[in-house]
Amino acid sequence: MPFLDTNRLKVVERLPGWKGRYFHSEHMTFAHYDFLAGSTIHEHFHPEEEVYEVIEGELEVTIEGETQILRPGLVAIIPANCRHSVRALTNGRLIVVDHPARPEFG
Repeated sequence: MPFLDTNRLKVVERLPGWKGRYFHSEHMTFAHYDFLAGSTIHEHFHPEEEVYEVIEGELEVTIEGETQILRPGLVAIIPANCRHSVRALTNGRLIVVDHPARPEFG
């Protein structure tokens, strides 16, 4: 499947305020999220490397105790097994990519 229309994917609300559309390549998982201001992702870690790219809005991302505000054009790269959490400062959209793939998503 070399081409995919993400607008046709099922929407899943994984956490309150985080609605995502998921798909997988052979080695990666992609999530296109719409997020609501005030929604959060609790501190956690996992064995996959993860990249957050904000398309619209602002997120406060904390990685191993270091906090940055992400806006369009800024990216957070979260190494495998690093503690991280997220707080939405505004409504917005982002793309999250995990490597290796997380088949339990989607």
